[in-house]
Amino acid sequence: MLTAQNLIMGYRRKRIIVCLLVALLTLLLTFGLRFISQRSLNQQRIDAYAQHAVESLDKVLIPVAGKRHELTSLVGQPCENVHLPMRKLAAALQTLRSIALVKSGVLYCSSVFGDRDVILSERQPGLPDPAAKLLLAVDQSLIKGSPILIQWYPASADGEDGVLLSINIHLLSSLLLEPQAPLIKRVIVSVGRQYYSDSQGVSEQLRLADDEQIVTRSSELFPFAISVSTPGATALALADLPAQAPLAVILSLLLAAVSWIATAGRVSFTREIVLGMHKREFELYCQPQLDTRTQQCNGVEILLRWNNPRLGWISPEVFIPVAERENLIAPLTRYVIAETVRQLHYFPRSPHFHIGINVASSHFLQGALLRDVNQYWFAAHPQQQLVLELTERDNLQGVDYRLVRELHRKGVRLAIDDFGTGSSALSWLEQLRPDILKIDKSFTNAIGTDAVNSTVTDIIIALGQRLNIELVAEGVETPQQAHYLRLHGVHFLQGYLYARPMPVAEFPRWLAGGSPPPKAHNGHPLPVIL
Repeated sequence: MLTAQNLIMGYRRKRIIVCLLVALLTLLLTFGLRFISQRSLNQQRIDAYAQHAVESLDKVLIPVAGKRHELTSLVGQPCENVHLPMRKLAAALQTLRSIALVKSGVLYCSSVFGDRDVILSERQPGLPDPAAKLLLAVDQSLIKGSPILIQWYPASADGEDGVLLSINIHLLSSLLLEPQAPLIKRVIVSVGRQYYSDSQGVSEQLRLADDEQIVTRSSELFPFAISVSTPGATALALADLPAQAPLAVILSLLLAAVSWIATAGRVSFTREIVLGMHKREFELYCQPQLDTRTQQCNGVEILLRWNNPRLGWISPEVFIPVAERENLIAPLTRYVIAETVRQLHYFPRSPHFHIGINVASSHFLQGALLRDVNQYWFAAHPQQQLVLELTERDNLQGVDYRLVRELHRKGVRLAIDDFGTGSSALSWLEQLRPDILKIDKSFTNAIGTDAVNSTVTDIIIALGQRLNIELVAEGVETPQQAHYLRLHGVHFLQGYLYARPMPVAEFPRWLAGGSPPPKAHNGHPLPVIL
């Protein structure tokens, strides 16, 4: 059978586990949601940056393309005639490093150097060409070794005539394609099979570090693409997670606290008691009381047993104090009264047969007890007599004498249970004016063994006889104890010597003198508790 400490610790562990799980789940969800949202945001920023880089370079090339016909119309004219217009166009377009005119495969005029006589194919393999081309190359004339973006526009059908435009890609990269750490590590312009980046210049191979990922966006207007090198949306989101720790911890602690409060009613022994009453898990037991003068059973004390299907047998020493502390003792008493009334047919229908029900002092003092007795007991018009037993260890300060008188008027007998174990026995006798004193089993067990407690027993017996109060001895287990009590005038006895507590349904068979109650009920061992 569970002990109070084990039970309370068990429920406390359950609440702690629930709160820890809530905190852990909140922590994981917070980190998970922040990771997912940050990863998505990072990916959007990377894509937006790549697309913006493409649009920026498009805006540089569109004005150049717009001057195509004006520039190609200059091809074939003498250099001294077109040099000045070419310089003006280069200055107007700003991003152009130079404009060069090509006739029959020979670069004959430059906006920078004027007259020239350079075979174009020697400077730029693949040119001239019948089709317009965009190339990445290295400057061989003005700023040697610097990267340039070349735009070729043919001016003749065979492609031997045309205009060669050099764009300062390094300057464009600095102005328009600046990386944004840590999101963008570097920006790469690719034209055909050639690549340019600030870190590695113009090359025919794209070299990537192990932690680099590439996102590429192509222009819809010109034959180039922009690739951005990034650690990746996932890696960036993971790197950002430590910054989310304070928020995640605060939310976890907050929800854990809410869970602790919420589970006070859901994962608690209090809820088990309420659920037990609702499902009628509490069983009524009874222990007979015998009149030794007639050798007849003149009444029983109703005892409550709880066979919890989730926890097993639970001692009244565990659930009664919890019920009292959580203000559930009154509902539990109502349950006992109602169940007793429902099972009255198991007891003799006689006004000389009494049924004792334990009542908490808090229930007694509230005045609700009288309403409950009227509603559940007297409404059934029972033949048996009701005895309400209040333990003397409870606090009975402020008793309402009108309630006592009304209960006596209705024929309800009052008993003080465990008499002599508290510190206010005499004041109880004065306030409650009981009909019965029940001698606690600790005094009964001391008969013949403990001189001090035996003396107290004699005093209690003498007091009851002097005040003409009926005496009932609890915990009678030996013939010697029974003989001593009868010899001293206590004729109503209750204990294992006569019968152990038994399910109410077993009482008629015991009363008829049949076999004693079984040691198991419904397949479960019976608890040995008085």
